[in-house]
Formats: sequence, structure tokens, C-alpha cells
Amino acid sequence: MTEAAATKINLHPRNLHRGRYDFAQLIASSPELAAFVAKNEYGNETINFADPAAVKALNRALLLHDYHIKDWDIPAQYLCPPIPGRADYLHYLADLLGESNGGIIPRGKAVRALDIGTGANCIYPLIGHAVYGWQFVGTEIDKTALQNAQQIVEANQLGDAVELRFQGSPTSIFEGVTYADEYFDLTLCNPPFHASLAEARQGTQRKWQNLGKESNKHKNPVLNFGGQSMELCCEGGEEAFVTRMIEESVSGRDHCMWFTTLISKSSSLPHIYRLIKNIGAVDNRTFEMSQGQKKSRFVAWTFMSKEQRGARGKPKP
Repeated sequence: MTEAAATKINLHPRNLHRGRYDFAQLIASSPELAAFVAKNEYGNETINFADPAAVKALNRALLLHDYHIKDWDIPAQYLCPPIPGRADYLHYLADLLGESNGGIIPRGKAVRALDIGTGANCIYPLIGHAVYGWQFVGTEIDKTALQNAQQIVEANQLGDAVELRFQGSPTSIFEGVTYADEYFDLTLCNPPFHASLAEARQGTQRKWQNLGKESNKHKNPVLNFGGQSMELCCEGGEEAFVTRMIEESVSGRDHCMWFTTLISKSSSLPHIYRLIKNIGAVDNRTFEMSQGQKKSRFVAWTFMSKEQRGARGKPKP
């Protein structure tokens, strides 16, 4: 087993992608993947993870084979997320909800999740509904991304499980896309991590170096996972984005059990912890995650007491 394969044990125990990819099965489900599969120096089948087309083909095969999602596609240069890491976030969220449900992970349509910035890929609603049967509302400020996500939802007849809403204000998180009479068990978000495109390009360069693809011909490398500017960066970076999210969460304190968001940079955590404390949240958690060389985490906070969460978390009759 190579080092890359061994690190997959860091994924959540319920993650379907802890083992080595079975390319024979994946190709049987999605034959187009075959064109991107080759043997590495260890004699193991793999793809070139620095090739955006190869990553997209692998994602399409994984979604079809493991989650029965068909006709998945994204426009050129839009974010193509790593499936194992996105699935991990959902599995840890399920554990978090299970704490308020007698240790039993709640499944089915009684659980409602709000995905902030669902993207053209719509990945969290697709996997979350396939694995746990949860209902999702996904919001998005990019109309092209929203239209593509809607096409995926319709192609898989998921209209009763996934509702997509346009966020008309690029500076708002919850305002304008949630209703006063609705309740969510959790929110989730993959925020724009960078403060500028220049910073995003530097991050891309590091990814290429980690993949062993750094060379003089890659002065302006293509990010293997893609991403439009609004997906990758915003003024002030992730710290500013999450600050707005935390501040807006106060007005929804009675309408959501757990607010959560991914945090890419550990340097953002002290500010985020202070802000969560200042707004009066009664509990907060940090879940560490890793996939290969990439380490990430998500932060969760709630305004509901343990007793209130227990009452909310009881299975619906």
C-alpha cells in the first residue's frame, strides 16, 4: 500500500471511499473514465489528479456507482469537488445530529439541511440525500451555477428532496433565502477561502507542487478542481465571509439547531471562536478532517441548549 492509499484511513468510518478506488467497477459504471486511467510507478491503477478532465470523469463515476447519481456534469472552470472530502463533512454532521437523537443518526425527510453556496456541482445535497435521505435547500448567487445544479436535480428526479434558491445579494448569507416559518436541523457551507484571485493562484501552485507537477511550464497552472472567482475568493477571504455568517445566524437562532461551515485556515479559528462566544452561542464544536495531504475542519455552533436540541432531535412520528 502506498502512502497515498494509507492516508485514506483518516476518512470517516462510514465514508465509502476509505479504500483504494476499484477502477474496474467504476469504469463498468462509467466507461468514459477508462480513457483517464493508467498505472503509476507502483503498478496501481490511478488517474492524473492534476488533470481537470480526469477529476471530473472520476467524480462522475463515483457519483453514479456509489450514490446512483446520473447525468452529473459541471460547466468548464467551475468547482469540481473531491468527493471523499465532501462526503466526510456530511458523515460528521450526521454524527453531530445523532448526539441529540440518543446516539442514533436521524435519517429521512424529517431532517432539513441548508447548503449555503451549493455550486454548480450540488454535491452536498446529492450525497446527503443519497446516504441519509435528508431534505436540502441549496442557495447560490451564481445563476449559471444554479441552473446547472437544477438540471442535475431534475435529471435525477430529486425535486421533492432538493430545493434550490437564488441569493440575490452577494453580501448576504441567510437573509433573503430563508423564510420566517421554516426550520433547519443544520446548515453547511464551503466558503470562498481566499481574499483575492492572486491568493487563489498561490494556493493552486501549492496544490501542483504537492501533486509533483510543478515545472517551469506551469507558470499559471490550472487548478485541478477548478473554481470560478466567486467560488474561490471574496473580499476579506473566509474570515470575512464566515464573520457575516455568524453575525446573521443570530436572527435565525430559533430556526436552526446547528450552524456549520468549513474552515480552511487554522489561523482563522481564534477570530471565529471569539465571535461565536460574543454572539451568545451556547455550544460550539470543531471537527478535524483530512484527506491525503489536505487537512481541513468545520466549525459548528448552536443557540439551543442540550435539552432543546434533544427535543428537536427526537424522531418525528
